[in-house]
Amino acid sequence: MLPVYGGERAGLSALSFLKNDVSPRSVGMAGATVSANGDAYSIYQNVAAITDVDQVSFALTNSLLGAGINQSFLSGIFPFKSKTSSLGISLNTLSSGAIEERTEFQPEGTGRNVYATNLAFGVSYAQQLSRHFSIGGTVKYIYENLADYTNHAANVDVGFLYDTEYKDLRFAVLVRNFGGNTSLMGTYIASAYNRTNSTNLESNTFPNIFSMAVSMIPLKTERHQLLTAFQLNHPNDNAENYAIGVEYSYMKLLFARAGVRINVKGQSYPSFGFGTRIMIGAHPLNIDYAAVPTDYLGFQHVFGLRFSLNKLER
Repeated sequence: MLPVYGGERAGLSALSFLKNDVSPRSVGMAGATVSANGDAYSIYQNVAAITDVDQVSFALTNSLLGAGINQSFLSGIFPFKSKTSSLGISLNTLSSGAIEERTEFQPEGTGRNVYATNLAFGVSYAQQLSRHFSIGGTVKYIYENLADYTNHAANVDVGFLYDTEYKDLRFAVLVRNFGGNTSLMGTYIASAYNRTNSTNLESNTFPNIFSMAVSMIPLKTERHQLLTAFQLNHPNDNAENYAIGVEYSYMKLLFARAGVRINVKGQSYPSFGFGTRIMIGAHPLNIDYAAVPTDYLGFQHVFGLRFSLNKLER
């Protein structure tokens, strides 16, 4: 068992929905996809990899996190004619559903329902600086609503990707959710007994994560392909952890994925997933699914669709 250095920082950041993996491909590989080849999920995985996408592509995912909490992600990638740069947009939302309000003075409930809602809207751009090296960034506007409290904030993702072209060996670095501190704002207090009104609540950092990754495709034939990946993650609000993931594809039509996280409490078992590609006319549609067995919350499920618009020659 590896030492849990940094574990004492757990729970110190705000807006933790930003670090939830929203890509079923990535979830199936335990998150080890920062250096993987780009697809419609890459705005989340590593924005620098959206330069790999040479067609207008869209992705839609939904994650069932347990206790009625759902997180959804929508993205679109639009390559420029030069094929060396791409623009992307994304929307990441989380909703708790209705929560019955309780206070220390009304533990049976106040008769009012409250809601927790998070939203992050991002604009991304990536550029190939050379045949081997790409860089990209995402600027995100973030909105949070918790009962009668709200929060408006912004942060950025910055990614770097280097492709050696030897067995698709790729190296990547990603900084996710880089920004200053943020806090909820509001004046509502359910009971003023022994309290003072305040418009400023405690300020916390974003869930910043620094990742370094390497991936390779050691097996690549006309029918079979195997992707292997290793990743180091250094979060500012928890212990350093590692991820190992694999993806097998058959004729680029059927996909099977598995991965394991090392030094992550509550995830003692490997994650897994699968996918398939079908054609709608001339346009490919990928259907993906992944599951994470957790120690305390059972299985968490992620479903996703990827759709690309092929350019038809007349």
